[in-house]
Amino acid sequence: LHIHGARAVLARLLQVLCDLPGIRLAEPGEFTRRAFEAGKLDLSEVEGLIDLIDSETEWQRRQALRQMDGALGVAAANWRRSLIEAMALLEAEIDFSDEADVTGPLIERALATAGDVLGQLREALGGFARGERIREGFVVVLAGPPNAGKSSLLNALARRDVAIVSPIAGTTRDAIEVRLDLAGLPVTLIDTAGLRDSTDPIEAEGVRRARALAEKADLVLSLRSIDSDPDRLHGGEGVIALATKVDLAGLARPGEVAVSAQTGQGIPELLTLMAERLAGQGAVEPALLTRERHRVAVGQAIDALERAGSGRHDHAELLAEDLRLAVRALERLLGRVDIEDVLDQLFAGFCIGK
Repeated sequence: LHIHGARAVLARLLQVLCDLPGIRLAEPGEFTRRAFEAGKLDLSEVEGLIDLIDSETEWQRRQALRQMDGALGVAAANWRRSLIEAMALLEAEIDFSDEADVTGPLIERALATAGDVLGQLREALGGFARGERIREGFVVVLAGPPNAGKSSLLNALARRDVAIVSPIAGTTRDAIEVRLDLAGLPVTLIDTAGLRDSTDPIEAEGVRRARALAEKADLVLSLRSIDSDPDRLHGGEGVIALATKVDLAGLARPGEVAVSAQTGQGIPELLTLMAERLAGQGAVEPALLTRERHRVAVGQAIDALERAGSGRHDHAELLAEDLRLAVRALERLLGRVDIEDVLDQLFAGFCIGK
């Protein structure tokens, strides 16, 4: 139907249509769910579709598109197929165990196949943290003493006024968050209360929260004013030391990045360094595993395969059971078993119909 876009017109049309027999509004994600139930999409492809709809940056788009195109589903199906072939070898060992020339070679072949799959699963699991971060966003915390220029830097990085800037120390007491597209990476910048000892219970709570946020952040920008002594959080790759207000008199110390929120000096270099720290060196293809559900399923498969190769291979029945558990974990990953609760939660995130 092609109609006027006014909300009142649309609402009235939907009401009239729903009064007709056999017509109702579609549930959220209902059409995608039908495609899933008809076998047109596996669960990982459905997750990729919703991630693509929700994507805000280029890295999120690329990762979601790769998953929607079936990268994880194909990999999981291949792992499952290899393990089923190994199970067939073990079944032959169990069925023909009286034949002395069968026992050794079949078990060794099954173990070799399981070992290959185990290595691939470990590699995929190794990229989970990165995949989850790209999907959910990296957290970058601005930390430092009062009047170090945190709020001014936040405004400069966000290219808009989002935080109140004042010469009065302790202006920022609660965390202020800003979403940022950093070279295609999704980033949440968090401005925090100035780090100092305070008898004010409200400010002290703000400082406590600031330290807690810094401990959990993917990257901390540790600030000091160019005209003050360093008193900052220490760290390695997870901390970038900044000397702010370089438009005033003073020199940055070795290892510090000199920036000025007023003139913009050093801001492009800081953004480049932040992107390098978060993305890592060199081009890396999007991760296969992006959700906690993926991590749990692959972790269960890894546990089962590690048990299989831990010295029980002289008992074909036990080895076959471990492989069966690994296969079942991969089937959960694909959405073939034990997924009703997951489906209800997932499709609720779609728009009506979709």
